[in-house]
Amino acid sequence: MDVFRSLKSRNFRLFFYGQSISLIGTWMQKTAVCWLVYRLTNSALLLGVVSFVSLIPALFLSPYAGSYIDRHNRYRLMIITQVISMVQAGALALMILLRYYNIPGIIFLSLVQGVINAFDVTCRQSLMMEMVEQKEDLPNAIALNSTVANFARIAGPALAGIVLSTFGEDICFAGNFLSYVPVLISLFMMKMDLPVIVKSERSIWAELREGWQYISHDKDLSSLLLMLTASSLLVMPFNTLMPVFAKDIFNGSARTFSWFESAAGVGSIAAAIYMAQLKAGKDLVKILITASLIFGLSLVLLAYAGWLPLALVFMMLSGVGMMAQTSAINTYIQTHAIPAMRARAISYYIMAYQGMIPIGSLLTGMLAQWIGPRATVCIAGLTGIVATIVFVQHRRKTQPAVTIFPPAGKMMTNDRNSARA
Repeated sequence: MDVFRSLKSRNFRLFFYGQSISLIGTWMQKTAVCWLVYRLTNSALLLGVVSFVSLIPALFLSPYAGSYIDRHNRYRLMIITQVISMVQAGALALMILLRYYNIPGIIFLSLVQGVINAFDVTCRQSLMMEMVEQKEDLPNAIALNSTVANFARIAGPALAGIVLSTFGEDICFAGNFLSYVPVLISLFMMKMDLPVIVKSERSIWAELREGWQYISHDKDLSSLLLMLTASSLLVMPFNTLMPVFAKDIFNGSARTFSWFESAAGVGSIAAAIYMAQLKAGKDLVKILITASLIFGLSLVLLAYAGWLPLALVFMMLSGVGMMAQTSAINTYIQTHAIPAMRARAISYYIMAYQGMIPIGSLLTGMLAQWIGPRATVCIAGLTGIVATIVFVQHRRKTQPAVTIFPPAGKMMTNDRNSARA
Protein backbone atom coordinates (compact mmCIF):
# COMPACT_ATOMS: atom_id res chain seq x y z
CA MET A 1 0.00 0.00 0.00
CA ASP A 2 1.14 3.53 -0.78
CA VAL A 3 0.67 4.64 2.82
CA PHE A 4 3.34 2.13 3.92
CA ARG A 5 5.80 2.74 1.07
CA SER A 6 8.69 3.80 3.36
CA LEU A 7 8.62 0.31 4.95
CA LYS A 8 10.29 -0.95 1.78
CA SER A 9 13.50 0.36 3.31
CA ARG A 10 14.91 -2.45 5.46
CA ASN A 11 16.49 -0.23 8.10
CA PHE A 12 13.39 1.87 8.60
CA ARG A 13 11.22 -1.26 8.69
CA LEU A 14 13.33 -2.67 11.53
CA PHE A 15 13.22 0.66 13.34
CA PHE A 16 9.44 0.89 12.86
CA TYR A 17 8.73 -2.56 14.29
CA GLY A 18 11.04 -2.08 17.27
CA GLN A 19 9.64 1.34 18.13
CA SER A 20 6.06 0.05 17.84
CA ILE A 21 6.67 -2.23 20.82
CA SER A 22 8.88 0.12 22.82
CA LEU A 23 6.52 3.12 22.66
CA ILE A 24 3.65 1.05 24.03
CA GLY A 25 5.91 0.07 26.94
CA THR A 26 6.85 3.71 27.46
CA TRP A 27 3.22 4.80 27.70
CA MET A 28 2.45 1.90 30.03
CA GLN A 29 5.19 3.15 32.35
CA LYS A 30 4.04 6.78 32.12
CA THR A 31 0.51 5.75 33.08
CA ALA A 32 1.76 3.53 35.92
CA VAL A 33 4.03 6.29 37.29
CA CYS A 34 1.15 8.77 37.40
CA TRP A 35 -1.12 6.23 39.05
CA LEU A 36 1.52 5.18 41.58
CA VAL A 37 2.52 8.72 42.58
CA TYR A 38 -1.08 9.82 43.04
CA ARG A 39 -1.97 6.61 44.92
CA LEU A 40 0.92 7.06 47.34
CA THR A 41 0.68 10.81 47.90
CA ASN A 42 -2.81 11.89 46.81
CA SER A 43 -1.01 15.04 45.66
CA ALA A 44 -1.81 16.67 42.33
CA LEU A 45 1.26 18.88 42.85
CA LEU A 46 3.65 15.92 42.94
CA LEU A 47 1.86 14.45 39.95
CA GLY A 48 2.61 17.66 38.07
CA VAL A 49 6.21 17.68 39.27
CA VAL A 50 6.85 14.19 37.87
CA SER A 51 5.45 15.19 34.47
CA PHE A 52 7.37 18.49 34.54
CA VAL A 53 10.81 17.00 35.27
CA SER A 54 10.39 14.37 32.55
CA LEU A 55 9.89 17.04 29.86
CA ILE A 56 11.75 20.18 30.94
CA PRO A 57 15.28 18.88 30.07
CA ALA A 58 14.31 19.13 26.39
CA LEU A 59 14.06 22.92 26.76
CA PHE A 60 17.62 23.35 28.01
CA LEU A 61 19.52 20.40 26.54
CA SER A 62 18.12 19.96 23.02
CA PRO A 63 20.36 22.55 21.27
CA TYR A 64 23.46 21.10 22.97
CA ALA A 65 22.29 17.59 22.06
CA GLY A 66 21.93 18.60 18.41
CA SER A 67 25.48 19.98 18.28
CA TYR A 68 26.84 16.90 20.05
CA ILE A 69 25.03 14.50 17.71
CA ASP A 70 26.29 16.32 14.59
CA ARG A 71 29.85 15.60 15.80
CA HIS A 72 29.37 11.85 16.39
CA ASN A 73 28.04 8.67 14.79
CA ARG A 74 24.26 8.93 15.17
CA TYR A 75 23.68 5.20 14.87
CA ARG A 76 26.03 4.39 17.76
CA LEU A 77 24.60 7.21 19.84
CA MET A 78 21.09 5.87 19.35
CA ILE A 79 22.16 2.44 20.58
CA ILE A 80 23.77 4.07 23.63
CA THR A 81 20.67 6.13 24.46
CA GLN A 82 18.45 3.05 24.14
CA VAL A 83 20.73 1.04 26.45
CA ILE A 84 20.74 3.84 29.04
CA SER A 85 16.94 4.13 28.75
CA MET A 86 16.68 0.39 29.37
CA VAL A 87 18.88 0.71 32.47
CA GLN A 88 16.70 3.57 33.75
CA ALA A 89 13.54 1.51 33.17
CA GLY A 90 15.18 -1.45 34.90
CA ALA A 91 16.10 0.66 37.95
CA LEU A 92 12.53 1.92 38.23
CA ALA A 93 11.10 -1.58 37.77
CA LEU A 94 13.44 -2.99 40.44
CA MET A 95 12.43 -0.24 42.86
CA ILE A 96 8.74 -1.11 42.45
CA LEU A 97 9.30 -4.89 42.51
CA LEU A 98 11.10 -4.50 45.85
CA ARG A 99 8.25 -2.29 47.12
CA TYR A 100 10.70 0.55 47.71
CA TYR A 101 8.22 3.37 47.11
CA ASN A 102 10.50 6.37 47.22
CA ILE A 103 8.92 9.46 45.67
CA PRO A 104 12.18 11.47 45.41
CA GLY A 105 13.73 8.44 43.72
CA ILE A 106 10.86 8.25 41.22
CA ILE A 107 11.19 11.98 40.51
CA PHE A 108 14.96 11.61 40.03
CA LEU A 109 14.57 8.70 37.61
CA SER A 110 11.91 10.68 35.70
CA LEU A 111 14.41 13.53 35.40
CA VAL A 112 17.06 11.09 34.16
CA GLN A 113 14.64 9.86 31.50
CA GLY A 114 13.99 13.44 30.45
CA VAL A 115 17.73 14.05 30.01
CA ILE A 116 18.09 10.86 27.97
CA ASN A 117 15.14 11.79 25.77
CA ALA A 118 16.68 15.18 24.95
CA PHE A 119 19.47 13.27 23.16
CA ASP A 120 17.53 10.20 22.05
CA VAL A 121 14.64 11.96 20.29
CA THR A 122 16.99 14.32 18.44
CA CYS A 123 19.20 11.40 17.44
CA ARG A 124 16.30 9.27 16.17
CA GLN A 125 14.78 12.10 14.16
CA SER A 126 18.07 13.11 12.54
CA LEU A 127 18.93 9.49 11.69
CA MET A 128 15.67 8.86 9.87
CA MET A 129 17.08 10.34 6.66
CA GLU A 130 19.71 7.57 6.57
CA MET A 131 17.14 4.85 7.34
CA VAL A 132 15.01 5.59 4.28
CA GLU A 133 16.53 4.45 0.98
CA GLN A 134 14.29 6.53 -1.30
CA LYS A 135 14.54 10.09 -0.01
CA GLU A 136 11.15 11.02 -1.47
CA ASP A 137 9.68 8.53 1.03
CA LEU A 138 11.04 10.48 4.02
CA PRO A 139 7.79 12.43 4.66
CA ASN A 140 5.93 9.13 4.60
CA ALA A 141 8.38 7.69 7.15
CA ILE A 142 7.93 10.72 9.41
CA ALA A 143 4.15 10.38 9.22
CA LEU A 144 4.26 6.62 9.91
CA ASN A 145 6.51 7.25 12.89
CA SER A 146 3.95 9.75 14.18
CA THR A 147 1.17 7.23 13.59
CA VAL A 148 2.96 4.67 15.74
CA ALA A 149 3.54 7.26 18.48
CA ASN A 150 -0.14 8.20 18.55
CA PHE A 151 -1.29 4.59 18.44
CA ALA A 152 0.95 3.89 21.43
CA ARG A 153 -0.61 6.89 23.17
CA ILE A 154 -3.96 5.06 22.94
CA ALA A 155 -2.87 1.44 23.35
CA GLY A 156 -0.27 2.01 26.11
CA PRO A 157 -2.59 3.58 28.72
CA ALA A 158 -5.38 1.14 27.81
CA LEU A 159 -3.06 -1.84 28.31
CA ALA A 160 -1.67 -0.27 31.47
CA GLY A 161 -5.20 0.01 32.88
CA ILE A 162 -5.77 -3.71 32.34
CA VAL A 163 -2.37 -4.67 33.78
CA LEU A 164 -2.71 -2.33 36.78
CA SER A 165 -6.10 -3.71 37.75
CA THR A 166 -5.18 -7.36 37.10
CA PHE A 167 -1.50 -7.79 38.00
CA GLY A 168 -0.31 -4.59 39.66
CA GLU A 169 2.09 -1.72 38.99
CA ASP A 170 5.27 -3.78 39.03
CA ILE A 171 4.27 -5.66 35.85
CA CYS A 172 3.82 -2.35 33.98
CA PHE A 173 7.34 -1.25 34.91
CA ALA A 174 8.84 -4.64 34.10
CA GLY A 175 6.98 -4.62 30.78
CA ASN A 176 8.58 -1.32 29.79
CA PHE A 177 12.02 -2.66 30.71
CA LEU A 178 11.51 -5.70 28.48
CA SER A 179 10.11 -3.58 25.62
CA TYR A 180 13.63 -2.26 24.95
CA VAL A 181 14.81 -5.73 23.92
CA PRO A 182 13.13 -5.71 20.46
CA VAL A 183 14.40 -2.14 19.89
CA LEU A 184 18.01 -3.14 20.53
CA ILE A 185 17.63 -6.30 18.42
CA SER A 186 16.28 -4.17 15.57
CA LEU A 187 19.12 -1.67 15.88
CA PHE A 188 21.78 -4.38 15.83
CA MET A 189 20.16 -5.93 12.72
CA MET A 190 20.40 -2.67 10.78
CA LYS A 191 23.03 -2.12 8.11
CA MET A 192 23.71 1.59 8.27
CA ASP A 193 25.92 3.27 5.69
CA LEU A 194 26.65 6.59 7.37
CA PRO A 195 29.04 9.24 6.08
CA VAL A 196 32.36 9.40 7.89
CA ILE A 197 32.33 11.99 10.66
CA VAL A 198 35.32 14.29 10.36
CA LYS A 199 36.49 15.24 13.83
CA SER A 200 35.96 18.93 14.32
CA GLU A 201 38.74 21.03 15.78
CA ARG A 202 36.28 23.62 16.99
CA SER A 203 34.63 23.46 20.40
CA ILE A 204 31.08 22.18 20.69
CA TRP A 205 30.05 25.61 21.95
CA ALA A 206 31.26 27.18 18.70
CA GLU A 207 29.14 24.70 16.76
CA LEU A 208 26.23 25.38 19.08
CA ARG A 209 26.52 29.07 18.19
CA GLU A 210 26.82 28.16 14.51
CA GLY A 211 23.59 26.17 14.75
CA TRP A 212 21.78 29.11 16.30
CA GLN A 213 23.03 31.43 13.56
CA TYR A 214 21.89 28.97 10.89
CA ILE A 215 18.39 28.74 12.39
CA SER A 216 17.99 32.45 13.09
CA HIS A 217 19.16 33.53 9.61
CA ASP A 218 16.90 31.08 7.77
CA LYS A 219 13.57 32.94 7.68
CA ASP A 220 11.55 29.85 6.76
CA LEU A 221 12.99 27.73 9.57
CA SER A 222 12.79 30.45 12.18
CA SER A 223 9.19 31.41 11.35
CA LEU A 224 8.03 27.78 11.50
CA LEU A 225 9.84 27.19 14.78
CA LEU A 226 8.35 30.36 16.28
CA MET A 227 4.91 29.15 15.18
CA LEU A 228 5.55 25.80 16.88
CA THR A 229 6.86 27.53 20.01
CA ALA A 230 3.71 29.62 20.32
CA SER A 231 1.52 26.55 19.80
CA SER A 232 3.46 24.40 22.31
CA LEU A 233 3.50 27.14 24.95
CA LEU A 234 -0.01 28.56 24.63
CA VAL A 235 -2.23 26.10 22.75
CA MET A 236 -1.19 22.44 23.14
CA PRO A 237 -1.18 22.50 26.97
CA PHE A 238 -4.99 22.72 26.88
CA ASN A 239 -5.08 18.95 27.41
CA THR A 240 -3.77 19.50 30.93
CA LEU A 241 -7.37 20.45 31.79
CA MET A 242 -9.04 17.39 30.27
CA PRO A 243 -9.30 15.59 33.64
CA VAL A 244 -11.22 18.66 34.88
CA PHE A 245 -13.51 18.54 31.83
CA ALA A 246 -14.14 14.83 32.31
CA LYS A 247 -14.73 14.87 36.07
CA ASP A 248 -16.17 18.28 36.91
CA ILE A 249 -17.74 19.65 33.73
CA PHE A 250 -19.22 16.40 32.37
CA ASN A 251 -19.55 14.68 35.79
CA GLY A 252 -17.68 11.65 34.57
CA SER A 253 -15.04 9.22 35.82
CA ALA A 254 -11.63 7.94 34.78
CA ARG A 255 -13.36 6.21 31.88
CA THR A 256 -14.69 9.57 30.67
CA PHE A 257 -11.17 10.98 30.80
CA SER A 258 -9.92 8.03 28.74
CA TRP A 259 -12.55 8.89 26.12
CA PHE A 260 -11.07 12.37 25.76
CA GLU A 261 -7.55 10.94 25.44
CA SER A 262 -8.70 8.33 22.93
CA ALA A 263 -10.60 10.92 20.86
CA ALA A 264 -7.47 13.05 20.54
CA GLY A 265 -5.46 9.94 19.67
CA VAL A 266 -7.90 8.87 16.96
CA GLY A 267 -7.75 12.34 15.42
CA SER A 268 -3.97 12.28 15.51
CA ILE A 269 -3.82 8.90 13.80
CA ALA A 270 -6.24 10.08 11.08
CA ALA A 271 -4.04 13.13 10.43
CA ALA A 272 -0.88 11.02 10.44
CA ILE A 273 -2.35 8.64 7.85
CA TYR A 274 -3.30 11.63 5.69
CA MET A 275 0.24 13.00 5.94
CA ALA A 276 1.66 9.56 5.10
CA GLN A 277 -0.30 9.50 1.83
CA LEU A 278 1.03 12.86 0.62
CA LYS A 279 3.23 12.77 -2.45
CA ALA A 280 6.10 15.04 -3.41
CA GLY A 281 5.00 18.47 -4.61
CA LYS A 282 2.36 19.14 -1.96
CA ASP A 283 2.37 22.60 -0.39
CA LEU A 284 2.98 21.97 3.29
CA VAL A 285 2.53 25.64 4.15
CA LYS A 286 -1.15 25.42 3.21
CA ILE A 287 -1.51 22.18 5.17
CA LEU A 288 0.17 23.79 8.17
CA ILE A 289 -2.08 26.86 8.05
CA THR A 290 -5.25 24.79 7.61
CA ALA A 291 -4.27 22.42 10.42
CA SER A 292 -3.48 25.31 12.78
CA LEU A 293 -6.86 26.93 12.11
CA ILE A 294 -8.65 23.60 12.67
CA PHE A 295 -6.73 23.18 15.92
CA GLY A 296 -7.60 26.63 17.24
CA LEU A 297 -11.24 26.57 16.15
CA SER A 298 -11.84 23.10 17.59
CA LEU A 299 -10.61 24.28 21.00
CA VAL A 300 -12.93 27.30 20.95
CA LEU A 301 -15.85 24.96 20.22
CA LEU A 302 -14.66 22.38 22.77
CA ALA A 303 -14.46 25.02 25.48
CA TYR A 304 -18.21 25.61 25.53
CA ALA A 305 -19.56 22.29 24.28
CA GLY A 306 -22.40 21.24 26.58
CA TRP A 307 -22.94 17.70 25.25
CA LEU A 308 -20.29 15.05 25.85
CA PRO A 309 -20.41 13.35 22.40
CA LEU A 310 -20.03 16.76 20.73
CA ALA A 311 -17.11 17.62 23.02
CA LEU A 312 -15.42 14.36 21.99
CA VAL A 313 -15.86 15.26 18.31
CA PHE A 314 -14.15 18.61 18.91
CA MET A 315 -11.44 16.82 20.89
CA MET A 316 -10.85 14.51 17.92
CA LEU A 317 -10.59 17.52 15.59
CA SER A 318 -8.02 19.08 17.94
CA GLY A 319 -5.96 15.90 17.55
CA VAL A 320 -6.22 16.22 13.75
CA GLY A 321 -5.03 19.83 13.81
CA MET A 322 -2.23 19.34 16.31
CA MET A 323 -0.83 16.26 14.56
CA ALA A 324 -0.90 17.78 11.07
CA GLN A 325 0.67 21.00 12.35
CA THR A 326 3.64 19.36 14.06
CA SER A 327 4.13 16.78 11.30
CA ALA A 328 4.26 19.47 8.60
CA ILE A 329 6.91 21.42 10.50
CA ASN A 330 8.92 18.28 11.25
CA THR A 331 8.84 17.23 7.59
CA TYR A 332 9.98 20.65 6.44
CA ILE A 333 12.98 20.70 8.79
CA GLN A 334 14.12 17.19 7.93
CA THR A 335 13.86 17.72 4.18
CA HIS A 336 15.35 21.21 4.00
CA ALA A 337 18.05 21.46 6.66
CA ILE A 338 21.50 20.91 5.18
CA PRO A 339 23.09 17.60 6.32
CA ALA A 340 25.74 19.26 8.48
CA MET A 341 23.06 21.14 10.39
CA ARG A 342 20.25 18.58 10.42
CA ALA A 343 20.60 17.38 14.02
CA ARG A 344 21.00 20.94 15.26
CA ALA A 345 17.91 22.06 13.33
CA ILE A 346 15.89 19.13 14.66
CA SER A 347 17.08 19.87 18.20
CA TYR A 348 15.40 23.28 17.99
CA TYR A 349 12.23 21.54 16.82
CA ILE A 350 12.39 19.29 19.91
CA MET A 351 13.04 22.31 22.14
CA ALA A 352 10.14 24.26 20.65
CA TYR A 353 7.82 21.25 20.81
CA GLN A 354 8.60 19.23 23.94
CA GLY A 355 10.50 21.87 25.88
CA MET A 356 7.72 24.47 25.91
CA ILE A 357 4.83 22.17 26.81
CA PRO A 358 5.70 21.76 30.54
CA ILE A 359 5.95 25.55 30.98
CA GLY A 360 2.71 25.97 29.09
CA SER A 361 1.05 23.36 31.29
CA LEU A 362 1.97 25.33 34.41
CA LEU A 363 0.64 28.56 32.85
CA THR A 364 -2.55 26.79 31.78
CA GLY A 365 -3.14 25.44 35.28
CA MET A 366 -2.62 28.88 36.85
CA LEU A 367 -4.94 30.56 34.35
CA ALA A 368 -7.63 27.90 34.90
CA GLN A 369 -7.48 28.56 38.64
CA TRP A 370 -8.14 32.23 37.92
CA ILE A 371 -10.75 32.28 35.15
CA GLY A 372 -11.93 28.65 34.97
CA PRO A 373 -11.19 25.72 32.62
CA ARG A 374 -13.69 26.59 29.87
CA ALA A 375 -12.42 30.15 29.44
CA THR A 376 -8.80 28.91 29.53
CA VAL A 377 -9.35 26.41 26.71
CA CYS A 378 -11.21 29.07 24.71
CA ILE A 379 -8.28 31.48 25.12
CA ALA A 380 -5.88 28.71 24.00
CA GLY A 381 -7.93 28.22 20.82
CA LEU A 382 -8.15 31.94 20.08
CA THR A 383 -4.40 32.26 20.65
CA GLY A 384 -3.80 29.50 18.11
CA ILE A 385 -5.95 31.28 15.53
CA VAL A 386 -4.22 34.63 16.14
CA ALA A 387 -0.78 32.97 15.90
CA THR A 388 -1.77 31.46 12.55
CA ILE A 389 -2.92 34.83 11.21
CA VAL A 390 0.35 36.46 12.33
CA PHE A 391 2.31 33.62 10.69
CA VAL A 392 0.46 34.11 7.38
CA GLN A 393 0.97 37.87 7.44
CA HIS A 394 4.66 37.42 8.21
CA ARG A 395 5.17 35.09 5.25
CA ARG A 396 3.34 37.44 2.92
CA LYS A 397 5.67 40.25 3.91
CA THR A 398 8.91 38.28 3.68
CA GLN A 399 8.35 36.16 0.56
CA PRO A 400 5.79 34.79 -1.88
CA ALA A 401 4.06 31.50 -1.21
CA VAL A 402 6.35 28.53 -1.81
CA THR A 403 6.09 24.79 -1.97
CA ILE A 404 8.00 23.49 1.01
CA PHE A 405 7.53 19.80 0.21
CA PRO A 406 9.85 19.53 -2.83
CA PRO A 407 9.54 16.95 -5.60
CA ALA A 408 11.77 13.90 -5.53
CA GLY A 409 15.34 14.64 -6.50
CA LYS A 410 15.28 18.13 -5.01
CA MET A 411 14.77 17.18 -1.42
CA MET A 412 18.28 17.48 -0.06
CA THR A 413 20.65 20.11 -1.32
CA ASN A 414 23.00 22.61 0.13
CA ASP A 415 21.58 25.19 -2.23
CA ARG A 416 18.40 26.41 -0.53
CA ASN A 417 17.23 28.20 -3.67
CA SER A 418 17.38 24.92 -5.58
CA ALA A 419 15.43 23.19 -2.82
CA ARG A 420 12.63 25.69 -3.20
CA ALA A 421 12.40 25.42 -6.96
